Amino acid sequence: MAPRNAPTGRQRRLATEMRRMREQAGLSVGEAAALLGADRTMVSNIEAGRTGLSDERVRQIACFYKCPDASLVGALAAMAKGRRSRQWWDEYRGKLPDGHLDVSEIEHHATRIRTAQTVHLPGLFQTEDHARAIFDLGVPPLRRLDVELRVAHRMGRQSVVSGENPTPYLGIIHEAALRLEFGGREVARKQLNHLAEAADQPHVTLLVIPFGAGAFHGAGQSVLYAEGAVQALDTVQLDTAMGAHFVDAPTPLANYRTLLDLMEGSALPHRESQDFIRAIAREL
Repeated sequence: MAPRNAPTGRQRRLATEMRRMREQAGLSVGEAAALLGADRTMVSNIEAGRTGLSDERVRQIACFYKCPDASLVGALAAMAKGRRSRQWWDEYRGKLPDGHLDVSEIEHHATRIRTAQTVHLPGLFQTEDHARAIFDLGVPPLRRLDVELRVAHRMGRQSVVSGENPTPYLGIIHEAALRLEFGGREVARKQLNHLAEAADQPHVTLLVIPFGAGAFHGAGQSVLYAEGAVQALDTVQLDTAMGAHFVDAPTPLANYRTLLDLMEGSALPHRESQDFIRAIAREL
């Protein structure tokens, strides 16, 4: 197989899982190449995402590696099968940093999404004006076109929670994020009302951690946890000043699951959280 263009985040994840599968089988790159009747370069290219895999090839390699997890193998084969169908976010390729597109891809394929926000509201429920006000504060300042591209992309991401088959979503929001008036009072009021209305949907749960809860686990962090077809394929995305950072190693994933559980325990129940959001909106 000829090396392909730069792989997407999902393609890189498939490559990472093929490497993990080999390592868990206790095989070196050379030993794996001998088993597969290939050379070391091909194995390295597969594990770097430089060479695409068919679903049949994934199953064949898993058989050679004697992978005991049939559910994982099936999920990886499904990833390979749909490896390059064009999606809506592809229109932004070359116009936005790849991290933005990788987030779209992760959310699109997630079976459930959990987020925790302490100073920003969930991107999947931001209004255009709120999102625009956030991007207007970029350092260094973004060109108007770049701001509008980011706003349009963020609105496109929202299809995963508003389409015909919406993804189940649970978001944890600190009161600080509710009180930051991005875009001014009117924009903030409309944003909070929009957020409270979103929580009326049966697939959406929004939980608020009030100032009165005091210190809590995960304070200061912004986390997106996208659940995969099997737990081994879950992904965490962290917002940083330098852009999106992705985590997929088993131990950190387990730690982030625990962290989100603890944060959820610090939050108000769903209905009380909605009332809390609306109360802040009435204050504006």
